[in-house]
Amino acid sequence: MTDTIPVIEVADLTKTYRTEEVETHALNGVHLAVEEGEYVAVMGPSGCGKTTFLSLLGLLDEPTGGSYHLSGTPVESLGAADRARVRNRHIGFVFQAFNLIGDLSVFENVELPLVYRGGISRGERRERVNHVLEEVGMAHRVRHYPGQLSGGQQQRIAVARALVGEPDILLADEPTGNLDSKSGEAVMALLDELNAKG
Repeated sequence: MTDTIPVIEVADLTKTYRTEEVETHALNGVHLAVEEGEYVAVMGPSGCGKTTFLSLLGLLDEPTGGSYHLSGTPVESLGAADRARVRNRHIGFVFQAFNLIGDLSVFENVELPLVYRGGISRGERRERVNHVLEEVGMAHRVRHYPGQLSGGQQQRIAVARALVGEPDILLADEPTGNLDSKSGEAVMALLDELNAKG
């Protein structure tokens, strides 16, 4: 039997926020290993550190202590530029607030991570954007703007934007938090379907 390297592996991960008056332990000794293809939910009450944890996994923030290996490579101590490069190439994000840019079309919003990555021809960017929009059922809205879409449609666009760079992992922070129950169920069904496809 062959041992596989987890896509995400954290050991004794901690995050402490300090001000002059108080020290807040947002995370205290978290251990986790996620294998390729796994679908993991992090659950808990408001304020328990879920968003902080996802921010650390997504290299948006640095841990106070512990180790974090992404596909076997230690990433907990990377500088800002290296974290940005790894994020852009290996991690996709879906946020509760969608974070779409209002004066960019659906196509432009989804294309943006590829533009920042550089080195990808306009034709390949167009092909990738059209493919992921088809995957999330939004190819017919390519010329629309976020303000012309429902919340559920905006979240589908956010999922497409997260997938267009073909990331190793997809992180979703309360992706249905701003949606009604029907739209939320549709977005979760989409994530289930995408996970089943690999």
